[in-house]
Amino acid sequence: MNSISPVGTQYGSPRGQRRQVVLGSPDRPKMGYQGAGQDAEIDEVDKLKSKLLTAWNNVKYGWTVKMKTNFNRVSPLYLLGKRYQFRLEGDIEHFQKDFVSRVWLTYRRDFPALEGTQFTTDCGWGCMIRSAQMLLAHALLMHLLNRDWFWPEALNFVEMESMRSSSPSSSNPYPILSSTASRSRTLPNRHPPQVPHQELIHRDILRWLSDHPDAPFGLHHMVKLGESLGKKAGDWYGPSIVAHILRKALETASAVPELSVYVSQDCTVYRADVEQLLDGSDCAPERSLAGRAVIILVPVRLGGEHFNPVYKQCIQEFLQMPACLGIIGGKPKHSLYFIGYQDNDLLYLDPHYCQTYIDTSKDDFALETFHCKFPRKMPIVKMDPSCTFAFYAKNREHFGTLCDQLVKVLSSTSAEEKYPVFSISDGQAQEFFNADGPALSTFARRKRGTMAKRPSSDEFEFL
Repeated sequence: MNSISPVGTQYGSPRGQRRQVVLGSPDRPKMGYQGAGQDAEIDEVDKLKSKLLTAWNNVKYGWTVKMKTNFNRVSPLYLLGKRYQFRLEGDIEHFQKDFVSRVWLTYRRDFPALEGTQFTTDCGWGCMIRSAQMLLAHALLMHLLNRDWFWPEALNFVEMESMRSSSPSSSNPYPILSSTASRSRTLPNRHPPQVPHQELIHRDILRWLSDHPDAPFGLHHMVKLGESLGKKAGDWYGPSIVAHILRKALETASAVPELSVYVSQDCTVYRADVEQLLDGSDCAPERSLAGRAVIILVPVRLGGEHFNPVYKQCIQEFLQMPACLGIIGGKPKHSLYFIGYQDNDLLYLDPHYCQTYIDTSKDDFALETFHCKFPRKMPIVKMDPSCTFAFYAKNREHFGTLCDQLVKVLSSTSAEEKYPVFSISDGQAQEFFNADGPALSTFARRKRGTMAKRPSSDEFEFL
């Protein structure tokens, strides 16, 4: 059985809107008209509260995105498997294009109400879903285009901040090239030229993730899928819960039938189960494919109440892998999508920014609000211990290479941790389960002699 109940932090804080109460109707006698008047008063109160809430959300979630971030010119920076060295010719501009091209999904307001609710905004509670959507967006870009794709308007939109010297005594910032300056230079082309169909795919992905009831990966559908896991609009969501919501979303969507999601069990990735998805042998006959790509999600807990810093190196090595899709996690009660690192800081996209709903049904809908121009970072040690790692395997060959890389990192003799973050096991999960309940995985069996108590199958391993 898949684990769906995390014991770690649940992200966000519910901030619902009051339901309207219908007390009367025009064809009732005089008391009914008084009730209708009360209805109008309540409706006006609700509208006022909604406006005040929107204003508060704009203040609370509208300014933090513009804080300044400094980067080191000497240390390498890794962004979703790509390495940037800012001393090298052109790497600043290439990093700008790469970062801005990542899809940024944030709180929105004034979208169509979620089914059965009065919610027209997810401010205060939807950040974990937004982080999961950003990860899915990157996976879709990799799957339908490639990792070298970039948004053609990235440099026109860019408004990067500053980098600092590697010398601690230096306080003079080194400005990143402006778009005007960068266009005047001749730099090596690390990205292929754009073709029209790539921008169509870009827009299609944003439509699939839009805040509309018909969007297969939009907030409305994600919340609906969460109901089967005991969640509803306004609830708190954790990184393990959203991993299973993503799996359900890909299973039920017809938009990308050749892509599926695997969620690990018991901190173990079972190779035969992933290979079955890659082969498409788990599909119904009408959906059977010669092969599918797979998003591999691994929910873990890296410590008890706080993040255990011994896992810092492993996180850094994961983010160096070309197959890495990033990390769904955050700070306590504050979800973030981690996409890279420099030195001991994680680079992330922050969904805590309230923006107006965009109608993506229009052919020329604005793209700017779906891309972020302000890179942000935080110390790794401030990371919440509950998180979900994500990787992409295009086919069996790529999956084999990924497993080799993961095993190398997880079993590295230079790693500080006593136990690996998770394990790779041959065979299928059902081979390790019996009628009395879940049997111990390879990883857990190794630890059996040193653990006083083993968590249930619905909990994370405490590492």
